[in-house]
Amino acid sequence: MTTPDAEALYYTVLDEIRAAYPADAFGAPGGVAIVGIHSGGAWVAERLAHDLGALEYGVVNVALHRDDYAKKGLHSKASPTVLPFAVDGRHILLVDDVLYTGRTVRAAINELYDYGRPASVELAVLAGRGGRELPVSARFTGGAVSVGARETLVLVHGDDGRFAFHVEPGDRA
Repeated sequence: MTTPDAEALYYTVLDEIRAAYPADAFGAPGGVAIVGIHSGGAWVAERLAHDLGALEYGVVNVALHRDDYAKKGLHSKASPTVLPFAVDGRHILLVDDVLYTGRTVRAAINELYDYGRPASVELAVLAGRGGRELPVSARFTGGAVSVGARETLVLVHGDDGRFAFHVEPGDRA
């Protein structure tokens, strides 16, 4: 398997988002807010916010809404949810690095609703890898990737801000 080019996937998803929204959608007061899922999605959301001229973006920590919380518990390096804007009535672009089973996205939506009821939530991901266990799909996807069922696709955020993927052996049966 060839490791996917995360930078190329990023520019594909950025172009898809730009094509779908009016030029001022992210820069207008009360416009679309970008929310990244900790941690890879948060890195992508921050870069998208910069490239789209977004006034508001935040990060959600999904740990407490995970359906495997009892098994995994809280990750010691997880940052808290930070949403420096009102969620109620807002259009939200939810961002993650990899869409696999859909469970992380479900947890992120639950976390968003703890802060209010958004007008809409659309999903953007760098890579979709199949294997959905919930009816979740992304409106914006950098590309489809093939990774073994027991492997994990991990996004790396370099000091220069560039993204790269690497594959790690996983524990998933």
